[in-house]
Amino acid sequence: MPSTETERSRLTIEEIANRFRGEMVPLGGKFSYFTAMPVAEEDLKQYLEEPIAALPIAISEILPQVGLLLVPYIEKGNHKGGDMVSFDKPPENRQMVASRFISDDSAALIFAIKDEDVSDYHYSFYNAIASLVVRRCPPDMHENYFRVLREELKSEVHGEVDEKSWHLKQGLLRRQTNIRRETKLFRDYAGQSFEDTLTLYLHGICCDIDVETGPRQMPSRHLRKRLDLLHSLFPPPEGYAVFPEELKRK
Repeated sequence: MPSTETERSRLTIEEIANRFRGEMVPLGGKFSYFTAMPVAEEDLKQYLEEPIAALPIAISEILPQVGLLLVPYIEKGNHKGGDMVSFDKPPENRQMVASRFISDDSAALIFAIKDEDVSDYHYSFYNAIASLVVRRCPPDMHENYFRVLREELKSEVHGEVDEKSWHLKQGLLRRQTNIRRETKLFRDYAGQSFEDTLTLYLHGICCDIDVETGPRQMPSRHLRKRLDLLHSLFPPPEGYAVFPEELKRK
């Protein structure tokens, strides 16, 4: 198992991605990994094998080469530099669970796993994958999703699936009269909504999760329409289910 336990220097995300590129262990297909700390084999299964196995084939086809780096801690960068990998726990207000370094043909996804719950890691993993997919997927996939959003906006559907898209939606509603017109405000909201909903969809393939309730929660029938679209675009792998009726069939 790769480890840099004896090397305690602080590295930026870019530095660690470049320094250990040649030491990444292939996982088959698009993925490889590197651990900057000792990780038990059974934990590696939860961090790497299980979440990757649950990815739809259509998702993997869109992804670039992806390097996964498991590190103790990540400290949020300031205006002078980027995020840092650290072996010492940063101040709580500067701690991060994930960061990434993306080039034209590859992506390094860095995850802090010390003192972190595996379920939080899984969310961060799928959010990072969803972000890459939204950046790289064909325009027709974007348009299919945007069409669903325009129908929601026309019907004044309340809510979103996560905080970022919720706040962008509120900004769109406040600042734009024709909310379905394709402006920067609409594209920013729609792209984030696509990412957040795809994160939920992918996380739901891998894990038994509950949709968070609260004042920003959208009605279940509208969320289901989004998830049905993603299911048609990115069918789950053989043996995996997303919806309750699929579980009953299995």
